[in-house]
Amino acid sequence: MNTVLDAIATGNPATRCCQEETARFMQQVEGSPEALRKRLPIIYEKTGIDYRYSAVEDYARAPEDFTFYPRHWDGDPPTTAERNRKYREVAPGLAERVASEALTESGHAPEEVTHVIAASCTGFFAPGLDVELVKRLGLPRDTRRTLIGFMGCYAAFNAMRTAHHICQSQPGARVLIACVELCTLHFQISQTIRSAAINALFSDGAAAAVLSAQEDEEARGRLAYAGGRTLLDEDSGEEMTWDIGDTGFLMGLTARVPKVIAGHLPSYLDALLPADTPRTDVDFWAIHPGGRAIVEQAQETLGLTDDQVADSFDVLRRRGNMSSPTVLFILKRFLERHQEARAAGGAGFQRGVAMAFGPGLTLEGARFERV
Repeated sequence: MNTVLDAIATGNPATRCCQEETARFMQQVEGSPEALRKRLPIIYEKTGIDYRYSAVEDYARAPEDFTFYPRHWDGDPPTTAERNRKYREVAPGLAERVASEALTESGHAPEEVTHVIAASCTGFFAPGLDVELVKRLGLPRDTRRTLIGFMGCYAAFNAMRTAHHICQSQPGARVLIACVELCTLHFQISQTIRSAAINALFSDGAAAAVLSAQEDEEARGRLAYAGGRTLLDEDSGEEMTWDIGDTGFLMGLTARVPKVIAGHLPSYLDALLPADTPRTDVDFWAIHPGGRAIVEQAQETLGLTDDQVADSFDVLRRRGNMSSPTVLFILKRFLERHQEARAAGGAGFQRGVAMAFGPGLTLEGARFERV
């Protein structure tokens, strides 16, 4: 039985913010040290990001028109409860949009869906996203549901691994995955360069994927999930953190993260690939752009060409780091190229690798192979 990657759909909230304009916006924030405010333009410029998206319309407004943050920055910042209410207002609709598009592209009708897996770490409510998707999409009421929470940037891999186990054990399974993150809800007033760099990286987005169990003949020529791997660095638990505070969720991120990840990549990749498979046999690389330095370190460590990491850099440049949906934005590009090549009479890709990194520090990855 093959776990075929049928379709991926992606989307963002309506508010699109130019990185340069966002830096100027952040310079207006009262409470940040003057010396730090002066450095914000260069901090934002070095991210390699041109645009980001947000569920918070204030990022494109003048302070006197704020509806989420205190007007003129003269009041208390939004509480965690207020930020979570905004999440509940926006996240279900965004998840519904990309999930509906993924189902349409996959050719599967809503009533064919057997399982829903929702992943998010930027808000909580119950009944949750999984229930909302069943109701909004008109899925069968006996659709089995799984919610993956608070895993950060690598959550999509846990969702795909879960879908794979389902497809391997249940012939006829049709699994809908939806990842949605509204990271910009949790903006904090910057007091340090580190906190300013975190504010400069993250963006809002959603992605959905449909995976299905298919026999060899039906799956012939298509890309399928072929295995995954997890690696936990037990000595780096404090390098990347995500805590619930009184004014939103609080991100911790150190400058050591790219080097710690890069140090594990060669042995990690050797274990992820089939035995005796050289890296040159990998046709595409979907590396989560947690930041520009992470992709640069991965490229250098693995000896990848500029073309092999171009899609990771381009998604970062156009949309920022959206946490869990981000790697699906990159995988969507490769899936579409594979499908286009097959439609034109070609073979498409033979093998690809996708990876993401998050709290733990944890390395998560998967390989995809043509059936």
